[in-house]
Amino acid sequence: MKRTSRDIRTANRYGVLRHVVAQSPVSRQEVAAATELSPATVANLVGELLDLGMLVEVGYEDSDGGRPRGLVAVNSSGAALIGVDVAETYIHVELFDLALTVLARADEELRPRENDPGKVVAHIADAVSSVVEQAGVAADRVLGVGVSMPGQVDREGGVSVFAANWDWHDVPLLRLLAEHIPYPLYLDNPLRACTVAEQWFGAARGRNDAVVVNLGTGVGAGLALGGTLHRGVSNSAGEWGHTTLVLDGRQCHCGNQGCVETYVGAPGIMRNLRELSPDSPLLHPDDQTATIEALGRGLMEGDPVAVKVVHTTARYLGAALADLINLLNPEVIVLSSWVAAALGEPLLAEVRAAVAGRALRRPLANTEIVLCPIPSNPVSLGAATFALEGSLASVGRKNRRTTPGDRATPRNRTPPRDRTPPRNRTTPS
Repeated sequence: MKRTSRDIRTANRYGVLRHVVAQSPVSRQEVAAATELSPATVANLVGELLDLGMLVEVGYEDSDGGRPRGLVAVNSSGAALIGVDVAETYIHVELFDLALTVLARADEELRPRENDPGKVVAHIADAVSSVVEQAGVAADRVLGVGVSMPGQVDREGGVSVFAANWDWHDVPLLRLLAEHIPYPLYLDNPLRACTVAEQWFGAARGRNDAVVVNLGTGVGAGLALGGTLHRGVSNSAGEWGHTTLVLDGRQCHCGNQGCVETYVGAPGIMRNLRELSPDSPLLHPDDQTATIEALGRGLMEGDPVAVKVVHTTARYLGAALADLINLLNPEVIVLSSWVAAALGEPLLAEVRAAVAGRALRRPLANTEIVLCPIPSNPVSLGAATFALEGSLASVGRKNRRTTPGDRATPRNRTPPRDRTPPRNRTTPS
């Protein structure tokens, strides 16, 4: 799809704000150098963000013999964003300020086979209401709610196109959510959410080509190519979990056989355990989370069954990752989501060894494989940035929802309390 001038300006606005959030406080000159935009373009975009109340002026820094450079910082108290991580076994919601600091959290458990769209929507709405109440944020300060849903998503139409593990087909999710949630809503999936979170605060920051592997009940690969989130023509890029790993292998929920997901997703790991040791106390037949957590504890204690299961899983995962390395030649592959977090460094070490035996030498030499370094939930963090991006895209549109800019004060606002300039930067006397 051809990008319009509005699309380009929105992307540039988003890029400037992303850099300020990461480096705040920062000068316009530093933003221009980092984003490779012209100083004039950055000055205009920063001016817009100041008028919107998303940035504030916070003083000056000394320059080498020249005029002091004005510094800007994110106005953390200017508004709020909500990120929703919906998985097959839970719903996790976080409310953020504009600096993407978590102010409130809420969790809802989803029991096995509790996948009725109406019930899932009710759980999401309850959790969203909870975080708004916890944070004490006025409704008109919430810029939007980003919702990450497993499976294939039509983000423009607001539809969950296909969620294999729930057998959802063309569920009009945003329409259902809008009946219960009074904020702008933005739908996408965890592959994109994890990737954006890594670009903002994680291992993909500053990298042009990155793959973020989401290891949960389902499995997929978020792609950042040329420094840009890659969605594909129908927002379906990254369904690597449904590529074939074993011909005529395990039956997958998608209808195919031998998919990557059936060997390295949480149910696949449970099957690996069951096949190795069907009576193992590590196995909780009806509880994915309990089984994966037990495996993680077993690894730390040197349990031979846990070690063997993770070794087997890593062999499958390593083969599938080697394909990604040979195909995409990324700078970094990030293992993300709750399964990767639970199995941690032992899984990472086994995966690196397995990849080394299968990937081509040249692309492998330039690819780093790491665990997600983000200490909070990367999916809800990434989902919140979708709401931020959507809010920025609405700037200039007629009849848009109220944003901080509609109530903006002049640009010489008071700096946020939690921002302290570095030692070599001084405020004006």
